[in-house]
Amino acid sequence: MKNKITSVLLVLLATFITLGGTTSCKSKKRLAKEAAEAEYKSRVADAVKDLTAILDDETPWTLEEKEHRVQTIKDWNLQNAEVDDLLFQVEKKLARERAQAEQAAEAARKDAEAKAQAQQPKNVLETNFSRIAASNNVTQANSIINETLKLFESKNVPVLIIISQAGGFNDYDRPTTIENYLNYLKDQKVSRNRVSDLKFNDNGKITEVELIKN
Repeated sequence: MKNKITSVLLVLLATFITLGGTTSCKSKKRLAKEAAEAEYKSRVADAVKDLTAILDDETPWTLEEKEHRVQTIKDWNLQNAEVDDLLFQVEKKLARERAQAEQAAEAARKDAEAKAQAQQPKNVLETNFSRIAASNNVTQANSIINETLKLFESKNVPVLIIISQAGGFNDYDRPTTIENYLNYLKDQKVSRNRVSDLKFNDNGKITEVELIKN
């Protein structure tokens, strides 16, 4: 009799364990499903909020940061109609911003390049002025003078030297020519002026020099 009771108890215990395990498994699945649904809703809400903010220019993000956020949202693959519509609008907006940024960068590059090109003849002239003035060899100085004159339309190109500036107007010393000025540097052995402005002809030759005292 005792053995029968024991057997019945064991069967009941096994049944309870089985039922408990099944219930526990179902609870875990339900909790996992609820967690996944909650995460999905949270991501949809975050996506809508961030995409709307980008669309309305209400974020402090750089263009690169906005593009990165959009890519993250796309990687979530939410398959939500509202999110998909916002993604479409935002991607069009960012494409325009990217094109504008690239145009601005290209314009800045060209401007810097133009300034560098404009500065180059000035640097060459000032270097040659110093070389002529510093030369103790007449033959060498004449060689630098001839080399420098090749930059000019002619040896008679005017050289204007600013001696003072006031009220937006320049006061000039007596004008001279580039040939005379270069020979003056050779004779005086000192270069006191720097290049303020240059004018060029269509062939890139200098047609006028404006100097200013250092």
